[in-house]
Amino acid sequence: MDTRLDKFFGAARQWKAELAALRAALRGAGLSEEFKWGKACYCFEGSNIAILQPMKDHLALMFFKGALLEDPAGVLQEQGPNSRSARRVAFRSVEDVEERAGVVEALVRRAIEVERAGLSVEPPAELVLVEELERWLDRDPAHRVAFEGLTPGRRREYHLHVSGAKQASTRERRVEQVAPKILAGKGFRDQ
Repeated sequence: MDTRLDKFFGAARQWKAELAALRAALRGAGLSEEFKWGKACYCFEGSNIAILQPMKDHLALMFFKGALLEDPAGVLQEQGPNSRSARRVAFRSVEDVEERAGVVEALVRRAIEVERAGLSVEPPAELVLVEELERWLDRDPAHRVAFEGLTPGRRREYHLHVSGAKQASTRERRVEQVAPKILAGKGFRDQ
């Protein structure tokens, strides 16, 4: 077993009991446990199924293809307005974990069925970049190469950050601020 997983669970200051309860349930459902993106990730035959995400006000169990899961209990929540496929279940106590154990088990079964069937979320529409970002990319071929070398999700994240500003001057300033990270091949949230 990966020692980083022991550190992840051992270092938890908040949600320690909830993490332990969900960990037992997910491992008991036949999922393998791996350390990915600094968190405990649960997989089936090499495919990512779910990940534990400790947040400030809740512990999230995020299903990577949650948008494809039937949710008769209505517990799956969207990650945010720009999330297409991931859905999460929020827990705020061990009682929440215990009360939803059957629901989590059913969601895991459905997620495994989705993987076995080879289903995937439809690809996003082609990204049309905000004008200020597009202009920066056109200035120098190295900028374009660096940006296109990023994963689609990272490109989209930069676009969302820049396009989220209402004023053109703010969008320009945002492009200038993120340009070094793009040129370094890093994502918006990378250090």
